[in-house]
Amino acid sequence: MKRSERIVAITNYFLEHPFELISLPYFSETYVAAKSSISEDLDIIDHMFQQEGIGKLQTVAGAAGGVQYLPFYSKENSDVFINQLCEKLNDPERILPGGYLYMSDLLGDPETIRNIGKIFATAFADKGIEYIVTVATKGIPLAYATANILNVPVVIVRRDPKVTEGSTVSINYVSGSSKKIQTMVLAKRSLPEGSTVCIIDDFMKAGGTINGMKSLLKEFQAHVAGIGVLAEAEDEDEERMIDEYVSLIKIHEVNLSERKIDAKKGNYFQ
Repeated sequence: MKRSERIVAITNYFLEHPFELISLPYFSETYVAAKSSISEDLDIIDHMFQQEGIGKLQTVAGAAGGVQYLPFYSKENSDVFINQLCEKLNDPERILPGGYLYMSDLLGDPETIRNIGKIFATAFADKGIEYIVTVATKGIPLAYATANILNVPVVIVRRDPKVTEGSTVSINYVSGSSKKIQTMVLAKRSLPEGSTVCIIDDFMKAGGTINGMKSLLKEFQAHVAGIGVLAEAEDEDEERMIDEYVSLIKIHEVNLSERKIDAKKGNYFQ
């Protein structure tokens, strides 16, 4: 195999197996190349990963060591992407009756979802995340995109129990915006006790839903190491129920009468 072909193959392997520790002999045996040649290949790949702002290779010494791909999305790449996303959100045609904002097209676009997942994964890469938790339904694509980069499973909290999920744990919580009592459930088998988790959601107003998820996760003795929301609404008259979180976009204003939206970068960029 030519070096150029081998580099493409190894690069693809890293992209499909983030955070997985791989021994050098594996590459050497798989591609029938000397360890010194593989080491040179890895130096080239690492250089390009960092130059493109998409991650780096980390070498772990010792008998049980190897090399692993640590994906991240540089602040420069993130800044450009979120600015473009804000421009799309500022389109007045997105205003729906009641002051809601239409975002379903963005949450259904594979490239948009993939880039959002890269940013969240970068924000929580050093938190030791074992599971990504989200609530059905619009947060699911974001959760899977983030989990794909971090190489961890997704756990979905639901509003109603499903027969196919077996026994469940349920709690009642107060919605932050409507102040209504609502219910959320999680299958007992879906999350081992004591897991380190990250909550991902598409939109947050007062934070009642996320606060409810935190209460539900306490029943599993889970440690919430991070909370990420794609967009948060800014409302000075409403008290935020969540203090520590990462937001990518902040909706400062949705003006129905003037048909105006003011979406800017969230606290991740501050």
